[in-house]
Amino acid sequence: MTERASPLALTLGDPAGIGPEIVAAAWAQLRTSGPAFALLGDAELMARQVDVTMIDQIEDASAVFADALPVLHRPLSAPVVTGRPDPAHATAILAWIEEGTALCLNGRAGGLVTAPISKAPLYEAGFRFPGHTEYLAELTAGKAMQGVRGPVMMLTAQDLRVSLATIHVPLSAVPSALSTARIVEVGLVTAQALKRDFGIAAPRLAVAGLNPHAGESGSIGREEIEIINPACEQLRALGIACTDARPADTLFHSEARSRFDAVIAMYHDQALIPVKTVDFWGGINVTLGLPIVRTSPDHGTGFDIAGKGLARCDSLVAAVRLASDMAQRRAHHASTAA
Repeated sequence: MTERASPLALTLGDPAGIGPEIVAAAWAQLRTSGPAFALLGDAELMARQVDVTMIDQIEDASAVFADALPVLHRPLSAPVVTGRPDPAHATAILAWIEEGTALCLNGRAGGLVTAPISKAPLYEAGFRFPGHTEYLAELTAGKAMQGVRGPVMMLTAQDLRVSLATIHVPLSAVPSALSTARIVEVGLVTAQALKRDFGIAAPRLAVAGLNPHAGESGSIGREEIEIINPACEQLRALGIACTDARPADTLFHSEARSRFDAVIAMYHDQALIPVKTVDFWGGINVTLGLPIVRTSPDHGTGFDIAGKGLARCDSLVAAVRLASDMAQRRAHHASTAA
């Protein structure tokens, strides 16, 4: 098996959800081919799912990966009831993320893959971030990086990549949350990532309008005229191939996708509906504009199906593979730019 020198760090997510099941299944699928990863989580909990080997250093993961799931054992302080989230697990969940991020920042892990978390029990325990994306931005804020810093959330499935201008805000608040500066930032971070992390030398961006028919020349909304198209003009002035606002209902079919490398979507469901339609089981969440590589499966904790043998690991496997590919491309980009 061909491996990167640095294995990936994978965090367990909420232990009461489907995280333990999909991590075990992903390891079983990847054990002979790689890429290798080490799990940050509770080894005793994982031992109920699969053979594990506790390791002391993440560098030991590759040597044992074919035979057992390598675990950096960071135990839970409270028992797990499958399907029942518990704020008592919050400290461990966040510590796994923090350590995984640190391993990436110091170069010992090639990238970070995060199994799903549930925000509600974390909020009960005092967590103050909207989700993984914003938390990772805070954890990596002190690390210098070349280029434009995010974070920007991208969802990808097969040949479709969509970056979000707004994320978890009510639909009614989207127009006021949009700004020309924000769309330019998303475009710059996305183009940068397409070059550095996806190996696309000359990225082409398509931009979705906010309103039906992209506002139809202002007759059904002026956000395209006043906010979105000025951002597109600025991006083109900065040398990025970018459309003006296009009707979202014609951007995502297969022929349209051949004409661009990524879409900038204005709001959450405008991005996630096409991604999940193209590949419901294999979509990946990627955080762009960080000094580390981070991917995640594009689904939640699945408390309702946890422990029932129904969870599929397709998205996690895809996230692991993409994180490895991105890490290799980023390393190559850094070496050629030096």
